[in-house]
Amino acid sequence: MASSQTEIDANLLIAQSLSLSGIQHMFGVVGIPVTSLANKAIQVGIRFIAFHNEQSAGYAASAYGYLTGKPGILLTVSGPGCVHGLAGVSNAAINTWPMVMISGSCDQNDFGKGDFQELDQVQAVNPFVKLSVRVKDINQIPNAVFEVVGNAGSGRPGGCYLDVPSDVLHQSVGEDVAVKLLSEAGKKFGNGVAESVGVREEDIEKAVDLIRHAERPLIVFGKGAAFGRAENELRNLVEKTGIPFLPTPMGKGLLPDTHELAATAARSLAIGKCDVALVVGARLNWLLHFGEPPKWSKDVKFILVDVSKDEIELRKPHLGLVGDAKLVLNKLNRGIKDDPFCLGRSHPWVESISKKAKENVLKMELQLSKDVVPFNFFTPMRIIRDAILAQGSPAPILVSEGANTMDVGRAVLVQTEPRTRLDAGTWGTMGVGLGYCIAAAVASPDRLVVAVEGDSGFGFSAMEVEV
Repeated sequence: MASSQTEIDANLLIAQSLSLSGIQHMFGVVGIPVTSLANKAIQVGIRFIAFHNEQSAGYAASAYGYLTGKPGILLTVSGPGCVHGLAGVSNAAINTWPMVMISGSCDQNDFGKGDFQELDQVQAVNPFVKLSVRVKDINQIPNAVFEVVGNAGSGRPGGCYLDVPSDVLHQSVGEDVAVKLLSEAGKKFGNGVAESVGVREEDIEKAVDLIRHAERPLIVFGKGAAFGRAENELRNLVEKTGIPFLPTPMGKGLLPDTHELAATAARSLAIGKCDVALVVGARLNWLLHFGEPPKWSKDVKFILVDVSKDEIELRKPHLGLVGDAKLVLNKLNRGIKDDPFCLGRSHPWVESISKKAKENVLKMELQLSKDVVPFNFFTPMRIIRDAILAQGSPAPILVSEGANTMDVGRAVLVQTEPRTRLDAGTWGTMGVGLGYCIAAAVASPDRLVVAVEGDSGFGFSAMEVEV
């Protein structure tokens, strides 16, 4: 007997799974075999932003994950679309941002015969992702979607991959089966976020003791602390203790660059002379000179706060605190509250940082005060800086790329609010600019987005201006 029951195809089931996983936006380039998937995503209320190239769409998805805390979704066609998308998913991996790339792939039954855009895409993406899943049947879709979305944001965030062969996309199930599959996946994976590892109280006590007895303490924080929304906890720690702080480039704005304890303009002195450095959500990689001499003192003691135990074991700090930045800082603040201390403005270390910072800022302001025509880097940067500051709050999101443009901009352009700076990041990737701009506009529609682009960086993705 023929059934009158409504059939749900794989495209709609993927879209419903994404929506139930909390996904609201998707970036990508449509084409065979995923055009219907994009349309079904729109049908269930997911906003699809169509790009010209998967590379820029992938950069947008990765930045969206950072700005919102929810995995950015990239949709690509098979073969070359997947390969182009690797730029974005690898960018998410190196910056530890949550992202999921979903790619159509060739018919499973024709693989190995030279099918259209044939590629072993799972093997291609594996070096760049936390998890890759290929669905071989429509019934696997809800579990697979919930798994990759949850995994992307759990623990140390990163990229995940979902491979959907074209023959699966043409399969369908009854509506009652689809409802059951979605319900079971939701119960099995929940919100997909793993519990944060609880840092030991004795380690918190050790950290507080190290900070308290340091002669030249320094707090360093990066985009991991920004992703963890730890700005209030950082502010409490800095203002309670009076310790100077140094943000990494994308950590700028967690505390205002204009704060009296900001050591950015005295960076060399701060990292070269500090004896205890509390590093929160920043890796001791090339951006921080690996935490090694000659840039750092050979006697400096690092307290490293990171959500990844592997990262702490790799760096071998004096003390490692494994856990979410916000939660660990809360514990540190409570530990200090029991026996408060504050260095004060007249402390020799604070005075030396403040004096050096003022000297360097004065030198830079002398350069900025000159109207140089044809432009050097400083004249336009001053104009842009003043225009951005005039916007007030909410502060604009600033996207910056290009070697000299980005480097000079990092020193001149001012960040006063968290997660308002996006740049080339850990990999120093050029071409991220326009994708990041689009992601920022989608993630924060109440903010102006300003792109400060070097000409070569702009050239990588200029066509996306149209998007």
